[in-house]
Amino acid sequence: MSKKRIALAYSGGLDTSCIVPWLKENIPGAEVICVVGDVGQGSDELAGVEKKAKDSGASECHVVDLKSEFMDEFVMPTMITGAIYEGRYLLGTAIARPVLARGQVDVAKKTGCTALAHGCTGKGNDQVRFESAYGALAPEMEIIAPWRMDAWKLSGRMAMLEYLKQRNIPTTASATKIYSRDRNLWHISHEGGTIEDPWNAPPEDAYVMTVPVEKAPNAAENVSLTFKKGRPVALNGKAMQAWQILGELNEIAGKHGVGRVDLVENRRVGMKSRGLYETPGGTVIVEALRAIEELVMDRETRHYREHLGLTFAELVYDGRWFTPLREALWACAEKMSERLDGECVVRLYKGHATAIQRKSPHSLYAEKMVSFEGEDVYSQKDAGGFIRLLSLPERIRALKDRGQAH
Repeated sequence: MSKKRIALAYSGGLDTSCIVPWLKENIPGAEVICVVGDVGQGSDELAGVEKKAKDSGASECHVVDLKSEFMDEFVMPTMITGAIYEGRYLLGTAIARPVLARGQVDVAKKTGCTALAHGCTGKGNDQVRFESAYGALAPEMEIIAPWRMDAWKLSGRMAMLEYLKQRNIPTTASATKIYSRDRNLWHISHEGGTIEDPWNAPPEDAYVMTVPVEKAPNAAENVSLTFKKGRPVALNGKAMQAWQILGELNEIAGKHGVGRVDLVENRRVGMKSRGLYETPGGTVIVEALRAIEELVMDRETRHYREHLGLTFAELVYDGRWFTPLREALWACAEKMSERLDGECVVRLYKGHATAIQRKSPHSLYAEKMVSFEGEDVYSQKDAGGFIRLLSLPERIRALKDRGQAH
């Protein structure tokens, strides 16, 4: 029997631990190559993941460091465009899927795989995101989605634990796990358990990156961020890579309870879901960048950037990263960001991140012009003609209604 090499997006969690032996049992000649993308989920998740994959039946396990490209190529464009889904979600899970899929495809091609597999359920967004990326990057490869296949009978946590027990496959999963989590450098999400009922207040034991505001320090803390072309390049005056800045800010802002979001969102597949998100460092960076943007962008550019951000957010959320429209929108936003240089001080206090100081060498803010001084720069008399032209349609309409204009 000829071998069928399958590259599986592997996390080491319960679902993918079951999928490795399931593929071998249900697909003739299956040889499973596990691919783990390190996007900053932390040592707790990655510790021993290669051994875990092989113990469950994988032929190989490749752990790929994607942290820098995740930040530089995926997080930064999403942040600079101002992409926020449904007003509050900073897209932490959605941004990670295209880089994970790309890393998986790269390993699949290098190891001679002809199929790509994932552990996403048939109800969520991630199946759309992974498979849309597969289609753009490796349209020749077969896609295997066990959760949508008739042969997949493991519909619950207990059934999966029993499945592994029968095969003597070790797992750190337990029947008492309450929440489903997804973590990377940018954020962590929480779903399941009591969170599923939107009438239940968020359970405090769900949160892992941020403290409740009542336990946050009583004294505010200021942090300074320096930007170059819209990208953070220094924290409190110390030059660092973007992912390092984010890591430190996650610790600092998390202690102040910054970055919690409780959201009932519209999934791409049509249903609503409730999730808790923690994005402490990202919330601070976004606040600071918007403050620099306020100084630098003219009115029309700023307003169009806001419009662009809405469309960009939907594309990211829907798994449409590798599309011509997403690329075109980013090219536009990248041009807009060329002058987003400067420094912003953000105050952290009791769950809030508030920009309190900002400066930029490209600032359009002219103190003399907005004050009551400086008539040589801006004459207040000039405003009269401007207002008459601006309000001309309204004046013509009023005159028409009175029969005074023909």
